[in-house]
Amino acid sequence: MDKMNNAKTIFFDVDDTLYDHLQPLRGALQDVLGLPDDFAYAEAYHRFRYYSDWLSAQEDLSAVPEPDAVERMRRRRFELTMEEFKIPLQPGQADELQARYLSRQFEIVPFEGAYALIRRLQAEGHTVGLITNGEGEHQRRKLEALDVLSLVDEQLIFISGMTGYAKPDRRLFEHVSKKSGTNAHASYYIGDSWRNDVVGAVDAGWTVIWFNHRDAEPETDHQPHFVVRNYEEIGHILTFECVQQ
Repeated sequence: MDKMNNAKTIFFDVDDTLYDHLQPLRGALQDVLGLPDDFAYAEAYHRFRYYSDWLSAQEDLSAVPEPDAVERMRRRRFELTMEEFKIPLQPGQADELQARYLSRQFEIVPFEGAYALIRRLQAEGHTVGLITNGEGEHQRRKLEALDVLSLVDEQLIFISGMTGYAKPDRRLFEHVSKKSGTNAHASYYIGDSWRNDVVGAVDAGWTVIWFNHRDAEPETDHQPHFVVRNYEEIGHILTFECVQQ
């Protein structure tokens, strides 16, 4: 393969794309509420992510939001999620859930095949980076827990809390292109969130691979270019795409 002629820019989301974001939530719910192993954790995760995004929009949380607004959103998303499952929270439990959830986010491992794919893409001459929403120091601690800073050039890691833009704002993707010296037409984005990843990257003119490993439903009329369930499928698509002229 002619690496120079076929070189692409490939960025990955982090939460629930690079690692399983459900595990910290499951652990927090079990620790605080004593929920059984057969509880509908996957469904609860869907609703938790929905309320996280919805409340963030309601609170108008920007890339550098007010701390009080963030804490209010974090508590309320647990309250609303558990209400749907007929488990009303007692006073203080939302705060305890949030604390356990945050602490467990540093006990994480990458999805099977994720790092092997990144190493292969790098060896083939492609630019590989990460784009993630969140407060800067918190997201960095996750990246350290994942040991991804030894794999991906820090100049190619973009955290919304450190850039001034947050997904799905297309300006974040434009900022990434400018800083990395790459072109949207040759850029790919892999992410799990329809609202943040698919909408943001499609609007920015990137090629989008929707990592829909939780069987989520589309929320808008945006069209991802590919839909996958695992890293093997991501690898197959990128192998095909990256040999095209």
